[in-house]
Amino acid sequence: MKPEVTSLFTSIREFLFFLLLMLSLFLLSLSYEYINYKDLTRFNDAIIEATVLTQYTKHKEERTYQVLKLQLKNGPSFYTIANEELRNLSGCKVSLWMKTDRISFLEYLRGFFTYSRIEHVERTSLLRYGLSNSIAAVHKNHAIKEIYGALFTATPMSKEVRVTLSALGISHLLAISGFHLGVLSFLLFGLLRLPYAWLQERYFPFRHGKRDLFIIVAVVLAVYVIFLGMPPSLLRSFTMLLIGYVLYDRGVKVVSMQTLLLTVLLLIALWPTLFFKIGFWLSVSGVFYIFLFLIHFSGWSRWIQFVGLHVWVYAMMLPMALVIFGTFSLWHPFSILATMVFTLFYPLVLLLHFIGLGALLDPALSILFEGSVLSVKVNIHESLLFVHIFFSLLSLLYQKVIWIVLVLSMLSLISAVYQIA
Repeated sequence: MKPEVTSLFTSIREFLFFLLLMLSLFLLSLSYEYINYKDLTRFNDAIIEATVLTQYTKHKEERTYQVLKLQLKNGPSFYTIANEELRNLSGCKVSLWMKTDRISFLEYLRGFFTYSRIEHVERTSLLRYGLSNSIAAVHKNHAIKEIYGALFTATPMSKEVRVTLSALGISHLLAISGFHLGVLSFLLFGLLRLPYAWLQERYFPFRHGKRDLFIIVAVVLAVYVIFLGMPPSLLRSFTMLLIGYVLYDRGVKVVSMQTLLLTVLLLIALWPTLFFKIGFWLSVSGVFYIFLFLIHFSGWSRWIQFVGLHVWVYAMMLPMALVIFGTFSLWHPFSILATMVFTLFYPLVLLLHFIGLGALLDPALSILFEGSVLSVKVNIHESLLFVHIFFSLLSLLYQKVIWIVLVLSMLSLISAVYQIA
């Protein structure tokens, strides 16, 4: 007999108290960000320390220059430009002079652009960029180097590789998030279970084994999340993992929109800048549609659910992908199959790199980049996306509305195919 589960909020009063708590936390976090903002913009310019997250070359009219995305030591990210001859500084910590007189607080939170001049560069780069370089040394193909760098260390990819992956519809597979964290959790549990059971039986049989193992795994994953710089999608996944276990341990229903809402509000309350991160909202949307599927189609068999879920998430996320990224090819729908295969691919390549055979699947991966992918920039009006989101939320109350959402998704697909044909 399965244990009875309860809902997270059992009354409107509890929910309102939770909202009040999140609002208070949000105002405290926002105040902290404002203090940092005022400190940065105290004068018209400033000397600050930052880390170069990514760097790429851009051509505009007859001018060529470098675009740098940097992370403030105590604050959000921002963009600046530099001379085209600047060497690659990705992962390096720099000191730079920057203009601050035209930065508003809203721009500060969203991520801003400013003019700057690099004063000093530290020789050593961030550890994850060093690890990415070690992984890249195993491979010969430049695109494959970037793919594994993004997959294991969340290092940014070049525009050319991102465009190709976006046209194929598989960019989301390389954004480290819930699935990747789930695989790592499963592997860690498997590796630690027997040694812990041996120690528990002899020294502390009174301990709650599963709870102790979860704490150990959670600490390891927390270190990994911090090591990768806490990317929004991964931070969302890790926080939801913690909340999910706490709720499960207390007999509260985990697969619930309340769980997702708790995660989103808590993260935005702690890190207000997440509200402006597209990657965060794409990650949240993916979980929303997974939960929506499980809520309405839980009666299906496991294999039908496995296939149906992949088709469903692709269809539901398609309007967002087309409006935000706008890149489409006739290979795009085959990403449904690629996502299914990735379930086996990720743990396999993780193992291959661990045992020194990381390049074993390179010939197969190189096929993705051998021929040119015929892709175009498609134009899907934003109003369709807003209508799609509205009916998606409405389907929480009325199951039949789901068919309207599916029709809207199909209209997006038909429009994209028509524009590329």
